Amino acid sequence: MLTRRQLLQTVGSVALAQGSQTRTNIVFLFTDDHAFQAISAYKNPLKLNQTPNIDRIAHEGMIFRRCIVPNSICAPARATILTGLYSHKNGVPDNRSKFDGSQTTFPKLLQQAGYQTALFGKWHLQSNPTGFDVWEVLPGQGSYYNPDFITEKGNIRKEGYATDLITDRGLEWIDTRDKSKPFCLMLQHKAPHRNWMPAARHFDLYENTVFPEPETLFDDYQGRATPASKQEMEINRHMTLDSDLKVPEGDNWDYLPEYKRMNPKQKEVWAKAYRGRLEEFRRLQPKGKDLVKWKYQQYMKDYLRCIAAVDENVGRVLEYLDKNGLTQNTLLVYASDQGFYLGEHGWFDKRWIYEESLRTPCVARWPNHIKPASSSDAMVSNLDFAQTFLEAAGVPAPATMQGISLFPIFKNSKPSRWRKSFYYRYTEPGVHEVAPHEGVVTERYKLAYFWETKEWEMYDRQRDPKEMKSVANDPKYASIRKKLESELKRLREETGAPVNAPVI
Repeated sequence: MLTRRQLLQTVGSVALAQGSQTRTNIVFLFTDDHAFQAISAYKNPLKLNQTPNIDRIAHEGMIFRRCIVPNSICAPARATILTGLYSHKNGVPDNRSKFDGSQTTFPKLLQQAGYQTALFGKWHLQSNPTGFDVWEVLPGQGSYYNPDFITEKGNIRKEGYATDLITDRGLEWIDTRDKSKPFCLMLQHKAPHRNWMPAARHFDLYENTVFPEPETLFDDYQGRATPASKQEMEINRHMTLDSDLKVPEGDNWDYLPEYKRMNPKQKEVWAKAYRGRLEEFRRLQPKGKDLVKWKYQQYMKDYLRCIAAVDENVGRVLEYLDKNGLTQNTLLVYASDQGFYLGEHGWFDKRWIYEESLRTPCVARWPNHIKPASSSDAMVSNLDFAQTFLEAAGVPAPATMQGISLFPIFKNSKPSRWRKSFYYRYTEPGVHEVAPHEGVVTERYKLAYFWETKEWEMYDRQRDPKEMKSVANDPKYASIRKKLESELKRLREETGAPVNAPVI
C-alpha cells in the first residue's frame, strides 16, 4: 500500500509531468551559521534539538559527515559556492570584499544552457546578484522581522518573519515559472545568524528545557598556540546581555534595531516573551561560571528556536515538491555557509580551522541517483557544489573551477580516488580577533600556521577529537608534521594561494 507521501508523488508526477522537461531541477537551501551539531541527523550526543525535515533529506538521500569549507566565514562561502573557486581566487577573502559579478558562476552557465534561475534571501556580497532571472535579497545581514529586500525595481519591505517570507517567495516563483524549462532555485536564509531572533510562534519553545553543556564549555586554551586565548568570541566575555541575549538594562527593548522594526502587536508579543528572561536574570544575578552557564542556556534557546523555523520551512519546500510532481527530477541540497560553535571551547561564531567551524552540515537528495539513507565520510566541500550542479544539469564545468563534482560520491560513498587532503585559509582582519591562518586537513590530522605570531598547531583527531592539545612540537609526531608541511606547500601552490607561511 502506498503511503500518503508516495501517493502524492505518484499522482503529481503523472498530473504535472512538466511537459517535455526532463533535465534535472536544482534546489539549493542555504542557511547562515547552522552548526551540524544542531541537526538531529548528525546525532549530536547532547541531543540538543530535532530537525525532522532536514533529517528527511538525509533519510531519502545522503548525509555528508565531513563537508568542510576552505574559509569559515559568510561572504567567502557564498562566493565560493557561486564560482567553485577558493576565496583568494574569486576576490572575496573576507566579509569586507565586494563580489565581482562579472566573473563566471554556475548560475550564469545554467542560464546559458536554458535554465531558469532565481535567488531569494541573504546575499551578503555587496554587489547586486548576476546570473539570475529573478532575485530579491536582504541588504547586508538583513533583518529577521519585517525585513527589507533589494530587488531590481528598488527596495521593498515585507511584514513577517524573514525565514517564512524567503520561503514564500521561492515557492511562489517555482509555481509561476515557465514549466517547460528546468530551473535552479537558491533559497538563502538569514537564520540562524547572530543575534538569533526567533519567530513569534517559537518564543516559548524550549522554555523549560535545560540543555546539556559541551565538555569544553570552560576550555582554558592551554596546550595551543597563543591565538586561541586572544580571540573575542567567548560566551563568557563577549556574548552581550543586551543585544545577543535580549536582557535590557531598563524595562524595554527600544535599543534593539529589530525591535524597532516591529509593529505594536509584535512588540507586545515580544515583551511578553522576553520579560520572563529579564526578570529571571535580575532575580538570579549570576556571576562567574554561573553566568556563563546561564548565558549558554539562553543562547541555545534562541539559536535553536531560529533552527525550528528553518526546519519548518524546509518541510514546506519538500511538501511543495511532492505535491507538484517535482521530487523525482530535482537535486535538492541543504547546507550552511560554515559550521558554528555552540559553546564548544566556550565559544560562539566560527572562523577557525578547528572542527566545529570547519565542518558545515550538508545533506542531499536526488531520487534514482543517490541511494536513500546513504552516508559519506569522504572529505567534500562547498567548493564542490558548483561543479556538482553543473554536472547534474549536463553543463560542462570550466577547467578553472577548483572543486570536484560530487557525482563519484553519489555513486559510492567513499570512492578510492578522492581527495585525501584539503587546504584551508582564513584572513579576515580584526573581527572577533581570530588570527589569520592557513592549514592542511587530512582524514586524521590538521596542521595550521598562524603567520602573524609565527606559531604552528597540529592535531591528531583520532586521539584528540576535541582538538584540545596541539602536538606540533611533540617529537613523536615529527615525521608526520614534516609530511603535512610538504602537503601544505603543495596545496598552497596548487590552489594559487599567497605565501604567508615560511617556505617549507
